[in-house]
Amino acid sequence: MMTDTQTPAAPAPAPERGRARIPARDLAQIAVFAALIAALGLPGALYLGGTAVPITFQTLGVMLAGAILGARKGSLAVLLLLALVAAGLPLLSGGRGGLSVFVGPSVGYLIGWVLGAFVVGWFTARLLPRYRVLPALGATALGGIVAIYLVGVPVFAAITGTPLGVAIAGSALFLPGDILKVVVTVLVAKGVHRAWPGLIEPRPWPWRRQAVTPTA
Repeated sequence: MMTDTQTPAAPAPAPERGRARIPARDLAQIAVFAALIAALGLPGALYLGGTAVPITFQTLGVMLAGAILGARKGSLAVLLLLALVAAGLPLLSGGRGGLSVFVGPSVGYLIGWVLGAFVVGWFTARLLPRYRVLPALGATALGGIVAIYLVGVPVFAAITGTPLGVAIAGSALFLPGDILKVVVTVLVAKGVHRAWPGLIEPRPWPWRRQAVTPTA
């Protein structure tokens, strides 16, 4: 029974739900790799064969982000870069920036960067802690080349009105440089994971996960 001098206790605040916080260390890593991708655009862009999509070093930064930070943080680093570009900062190769780049022929490749970093990171987590070179080369090529082209080439063909077969054939101009970027990424990532293990938490392959048996 409550007396006149007693006051009811204030209700405890309800816990916040649905707000996933990113640790400060992860935020710093995401910002560093967004800056790395931007810095790799400083040498400029190279246009070959009259193509409207430039050859740049920035795809190397995308692959490194996935291979060193993992799927989540790597793709967030790319998204951060693209958000800054959309805000008007000239962070893409050749000093490009602003919303106009997201309606141009290369927009599919920019979107593909996010997917590429995620795919590279997803496979890298399942190659750790050993991170053997040959599987890593295949995994990085799958994310850094196939995933990016899978989005970039059809979008380029749709925007420019180029037949899809012609666009696919034209993308062969990018292959030698992208293969070299895959090799560099794997060699750098192998050294990083050896020196700083734990940047990416090793994950099992889906088919190796043990089934959880229900308990009575």
